[in-house]
Amino acid sequence: MARHRSWRLILSGYLIWLLAGALLVGCGATVQRRASAPSRAPAGFPAGRASTSTVPAPVSAWVLGAMPLPRRPDGFGVVRATPPALVNRRLTAVDQLPPPTSNSFVSTISPVPPRVLARSSWKPACPVRSDQLRYLTMSFRGFDARAHTGEMLVNADVAQAVVGVFKRLFAAGFPIEEMRITPEAALNLPPTGDGNNTEAFVCHQAHGQTRWSAHAYGLAIDLNPFDNPYVKGDLVVPELASSYLNRGWLRSGMALDGGPAVTAFESAGWTWGGRWPGPVDFMHFSVDGR
Repeated sequence: MARHRSWRLILSGYLIWLLAGALLVGCGATVQRRASAPSRAPAGFPAGRASTSTVPAPVSAWVLGAMPLPRRPDGFGVVRATPPALVNRRLTAVDQLPPPTSNSFVSTISPVPPRVLARSSWKPACPVRSDQLRYLTMSFRGFDARAHTGEMLVNADVAQAVVGVFKRLFAAGFPIEEMRITPEAALNLPPTGDGNNTEAFVCHQAHGQTRWSAHAYGLAIDLNPFDNPYVKGDLVVPELASSYLNRGWLRSGMALDGGPAVTAFESAGWTWGGRWPGPVDFMHFSVDGR
C-alpha cells in the first residue's frame, strides 16, 4: 500500500471513512453477526459451506493506509468492525513491477540484488544472512482476473518450492491482491488494519514472543492477510478484517480447507496456520509449522 500520501489524499480518505461510518450504522449489526466473536470463532468455523447471507453493498472506493488506528496496550491497533467497502474485498492490484507480457505464468529466482535488499527489512542482526535469501518475481492473478508481477524474498532452500506453489495458484485462478517486499520503515508505522500484502521474508519476532518469527528466516508466507486474518482472543490482525472470521461465507482470496491455496502449500509439505488450535492464523503457511 502507498506509505506517503499528500494532505489532499489523506483528506479524501477521511471523507471516505466518514461515509463508510455512516453506512456502517445501517449494516454494522449484519457484519457482526457474520463475524463470530473472536474469542470463540476459531473452534467452530465451518470450512467449505457456502453462506446464504445477503452481501452488503460496498462503498465505491477505499484509500489504503489513510486512517491509522489507535493502539491497544499490546501495540496492535484497536479492532473495529469491517467497513462496508472491505466486507467483500475485491480491490484491484496496483502494479509495482511491469505486468507479464503473456497470460502464462512467469517467474525468476536470483540472489537478492543490493537495491532490493536495501529496500527490504533485512539488517545484519537478522537470523539469516542476505546470501541465504533469494529474490523471486512471479506472476499472480489479481482480483481483476488479470496477470500481474509480484516480488518476494524467501530462504534459498525453499525458493523452487515456493515458485511451484504460486504456479499452481496462478493456474487455478486463485486471486492475490498484491505481492511486494515490505521495507523496514513500514514495520514501525501506525497500524491501519487494512493491509493485504502477500509476503514471505520480514525480519521481525513472533507475535508476543522474543524468538524470531519463521518469516525472519524466509520460511513462512502470509497469503492475502485481510482475507485470512490472525485471531487470538479479542485480537484480529489485520484489525479491520473481522468480517473474514466467518469462514463459512466464501469469498475470493480465502484460504480454505480443501481449497486451492491450502492444497498447493500442503502438497509442497508446508503447514497451514488455519489448523492451529490457537491462536489461529489463516494467512500463515510455513515449512516448520510455526
